[in-house]
Amino acid sequence: MNGKNVNIVTALDVEKLCFSYGKKTALNQVSFSVRASECTILLGPNGAGKSTLFSLITRLYDSKQGKIELCEFDIKKQTRQALSRLGVVFQQTTLDMDLTVMQNLYYHTALHGIGRKLAKQRIQEELERLNMYERRSEKVRELNGGHKRRVEIARALLHKPSLLLLDEPTVGLDVPSRQSIVEHVHQLVSNHDLAVLWATHLIDEIFPEDQLIILHQGQIKAQGTIDDVLHTTNTSSIGGAFKQLTQGKKI
Repeated sequence: MNGKNVNIVTALDVEKLCFSYGKKTALNQVSFSVRASECTILLGPNGAGKSTLFSLITRLYDSKQGKIELCEFDIKKQTRQALSRLGVVFQQTTLDMDLTVMQNLYYHTALHGIGRKLAKQRIQEELERLNMYERRSEKVRELNGGHKRRVEIARALLHKPSLLLLDEPTVGLDVPSRQSIVEHVHQLVSNHDLAVLWATHLIDEIFPEDQLIILHQGQIKAQGTIDDVLHTTNTSSIGGAFKQLTQGKKI
């Protein structure tokens, strides 16, 4: 990380972010940070505002209130520098189904100005890491849901981003595929200077060392380590804390 101490480098800083769809408030005064070498889980029920937040971070939407910085680059004033540090896996697949795995990945590297030789090296590296290299010549439409997700994760990492956004990446996958992706992403965080912001509503995707943000009705209800959240809610499990903060009930 350019000689900086990864323990204090902030990959994402969101400050007092607000967004509305007409008169409906989607996000209200949302503030948090994601640091390098940490996986931060954005936990919230459907409709909590997770996808809206991701749309603002990726500049699909624009907010008039609040500030977003990626690796200290203001996303509005320094959009190109900020987004070049970002890798994204959206909830809906964005792969070209009629292209092969390699063609999809080469297209991504070309968009980022990565030369063919380096692109080939990085593609092989990421696909091997995900046990997908032997399927590199197959068309994407021939892959199952879990394998498509692996390709999308590989693609998101080819330009060596500092922050990886994952928007409910395991939705619709079987249990083994979900577990494989969850474990792979956490290994990336452990072995590389990668920050991850993972939006989900599935509690079993959270690892003990993760940072946690609980979002409900556009507001952050709790954030910090798992112990911090349990202490704040006076509960003994993330499930209990989540239910209390999103349904107003203790269990």
